[in-house]
Amino acid sequence: MSPAAGDALMIFRDSTPMGFLKVYLFKYYRQNMQQLRRSDINESIALAQKVIEHFGVHLPFFAYWTPEQWTKAGSEFDEIRACMLGWDVTDFGSRDFKNIGRILFTLRNGKPNNKAYPKEYAEKLLIDPEHQRAPAHFHRSKREDIICRRGGNILVQLTKADPSGNPSGDKFTVQKDGRTIRLSPGDIVRLRPGESVNIPPRTIHQFWGEEGTGVKMEGVGFTLSSEISSVCDDWEDNVFMDKNVVRFPAVDEDEASRFHLCHEYPAAS
Repeated sequence: MSPAAGDALMIFRDSTPMGFLKVYLFKYYRQNMQQLRRSDINESIALAQKVIEHFGVHLPFFAYWTPEQWTKAGSEFDEIRACMLGWDVTDFGSRDFKNIGRILFTLRNGKPNNKAYPKEYAEKLLIDPEHQRAPAHFHRSKREDIICRRGGNILVQLTKADPSGNPSGDKFTVQKDGRTIRLSPGDIVRLRPGESVNIPPRTIHQFWGEEGTGVKMEGVGFTLSSEISSVCDDWEDNVFMDKNVVRFPAVDEDEASRFHLCHEYPAAS
C-alpha cells in the first residue's frame, strides 16, 4: 500500500534499500501536507453527529456542549475531564487526515491507579469513513473488542508484536464472535454489522471502513463501529510502529473552536 494510504506497518518493517527510500518518501510526503486545522475538527464533529443520528444512536448531553458552556461547568463534571470522555479528532501528526486519522467519541472510561475514577472498562463510538485509519499500533495492556455496529463492513488487519515490539512472523489466534480463528501476520478480518473481533494486548492493528460498503453521506461511505475495552490510557499505553506519530498533535487554529476535544477541557469553574 502506498505511503499516501499510510500503510506504516509494511513500510517501517522493510529494511531493504527500497524500504529506506519508502521511509524517506513517507516522511517527505507528511512534512509537505497540511497541518490538522480547527476547521477540519469542527466539520468532522458536525458530520459525525449527523452520521450517528442517521444510524439511530444517541449521544450524552456533553457531546453538544460548546466551549462557552464548558467554562461554566463545575467540578461535578470532573470525570469527563479526567477520563478524557468526549470527542477525539486527530491526524496523529500525519498531515493526511483523510487517510491517517480518527474521529471518535469516548462514552466511558476509568483512570489507571486513581480511586476517584475506578471503572475498569471503556467504551467508544468510532466513525469510520472509507480509507481513514489510525496508524498501525498495539497496546501494552489494553484488551479491546472492535464491533461493527451499523453501515458497511470494517476491515481489521492484525499482526502479533514480538517481545521487542516489532512485527512478529508467527501465526496467532484471536476470538471472532466467540470463535477461535488462526491468522498469519497481516491477515485481514472482515466484520459485517453485528460482528466483532477481540484484540489482545501486544497485537498490532489497523482497521477501517471497507470501501463501497458504507452509507453515503456527503459523497463518503460511513460505517459506525464501537470499541469495548479495558481502561484506555492514550498517554502511556499506545505503541506506534511509526515513532513519529503524535497522539494529540498541535492544531492550526484557523477558526474558533465549536467543540472541545477530550484533552482540551478547561478546569472546573
